[in-house]
Amino acid sequence: MSKLRNRLACTALGLLFLATPALAEKLGLGRPALPEEVSAWDVAILPDGTGLRPGSGDVATGDEVFAEKCATCHGEFAEGLDAWPVLAGGEGTLTDRRPVKTIGSYWPYLSTVWDYVHRSMPFGSAQTVTVDETYAITAFLLYSNGLVDEDFTLSNENFKEVVLPNADGFYVDDRPETEYPKFRVEPCMKDCGPAVKVTKRAVELKVTPTDADGRPAGTIPAYDEASAGEPAAAPSTDTAEAAPVEGQEQAATAPSTEAAQAAPTAAAEAPPATDAATAPAPASTETAGVDPALIDQGKNVFKKCSACHKVGEGAKNGTGPQLNGIVGSAAGHAEGFKYSKALAEKAAAGLTWNDAELQAFLENPKDFMKGTKMTFAGLKKAEDRAAVIAYLRSIGK
Repeated sequence: MSKLRNRLACTALGLLFLATPALAEKLGLGRPALPEEVSAWDVAILPDGTGLRPGSGDVATGDEVFAEKCATCHGEFAEGLDAWPVLAGGEGTLTDRRPVKTIGSYWPYLSTVWDYVHRSMPFGSAQTVTVDETYAITAFLLYSNGLVDEDFTLSNENFKEVVLPNADGFYVDDRPETEYPKFRVEPCMKDCGPAVKVTKRAVELKVTPTDADGRPAGTIPAYDEASAGEPAAAPSTDTAEAAPVEGQEQAATAPSTEAAQAAPTAAAEAPPATDAATAPAPASTETAGVDPALIDQGKNVFKKCSACHKVGEGAKNGTGPQLNGIVGSAAGHAEGFKYSKALAEKAAAGLTWNDAELQAFLENPKDFMKGTKMTFAGLKKAEDRAAVIAYLRSIGK
């Protein structure tokens, strides 16, 4: 048996030596790749525009392509649906506890937008977007972030002229030069300093900083807390607790029977007292007489608008302007929001958002105002429009 093994081993070694020269030679398969073939695979686009394909696309075309290929995940207004990322808005939120990182608020280079759309989108169908469609989608996203007008056309010729707001918000990582050398020297292993003894923990010393809500500083709030703003102050209970005590004291120290007999008469003549803690706020003249059920219905319908528009205390501009006090106000009332050219012209002409104008706009925004940023198709039911207007009126300013 051992002789057979030796023979097999010798045969294998002989074959290996015979095959070595052949393996060292070229196999003679294939050919060098042509420049155009390399270019087809090298789809990267650099910040300086290197690698951009010739082509162009305008905002209107981008709106249509985005609605067809992107809105399923990112929403019609680039507001993001479910867990998919929001692509528009977020201006000025990078220092907030819950920043909104979008193309307009966070991304430094437009080349990243073009490259990512062309290379990886739509999800599940990557690289099915043509060059011109990629320019159009990028133009639409710029428009959705208020960075260009609705008649803008993006091309390889004007691409480098577009500078995103956060272009200077990043810096080169210099840690290899500034920090790494500190950790490459011989460490001190003896007589480095006085011994340190831990006597108490931070939690015992109560030195951990806290936020106003009592939680450790920097605790990320739940999303609904962050979007709702600061909670309203709880009504004081001092008055509510003091009222019955004060009444008991008066009854106990009534000076005479006459006063006691007069008390019911005085009480009948005086208006009924209202507990300060539970007194309802006086109804405004604007909402007095409005059916509360209609306002509730409007609040529910407004959910279709809330992805872009905020209302209530602490409302801020987002993809669309905040709408506090819009009913009866002049068009373009939201301070700090960059409106479309179409709305700016309407505002200059004296447009006021009264009931009739809001009804017409909400029914068909694009028909009412050619060139509006709002791509929402509109509320086709008159009762829904009336309910939303009632809800917005109830919020006030």
